[in-house]
Amino acid sequence: MDYFDLIQKRYSVRAYKPDPVEDDKLQKVLEAGCWAPTACNLQPFQVMVVPTAGHAKEIGRIYHRDWLSQAPLLLGICTRPASAWVRKDGKNYGDVDATIAMDHMILAACSLGLGTCWIAAFDPRAAREILRIPDALEPLAFTPLGYPADRMPPKKRKSLEELVIRHSW
Repeated sequence: MDYFDLIQKRYSVRAYKPDPVEDDKLQKVLEAGCWAPTACNLQPFQVMVVPTAGHAKEIGRIYHRDWLSQAPLLLGICTRPASAWVRKDGKNYGDVDATIAMDHMILAACSLGLGTCWIAAFDPRAAREILRIPDALEPLAFTPLGYPADRMPPKKRKSLEELVIRHSW
């Protein structure tokens, strides 16, 4: 699939079929995250693969949407701030690096016919408790991973004129 077709085809899936995700597809999605560029190639993140079957109540504590546990898998990405590159002004790039990796995984999933939905509005305390996330890691984002049971709604995007500032020096 052409890259530009892919980025236009990807959408936030909010209904999933119960069909399992094949191991080879999951592996490709995870490898896409591994290949993501990170500052100094430090890869300061960990990816969690969480089966959802039988855990709807617990997953609902992390994020209160029924469709999250419809997908057979939940992927989570955590930063490892102590392992991240830090800019001279103190800006830690762990969140940026993990975000790039998650986006690579989400796009890879779409290219394989799988659906995802970027989840940032989750309860970090519940995530830590339920998924037993160690103190050295910081949960950053989640996505369900499965086959879509809905269709892409129309997308609205701002124009380039609204988003791009061109400077001439």
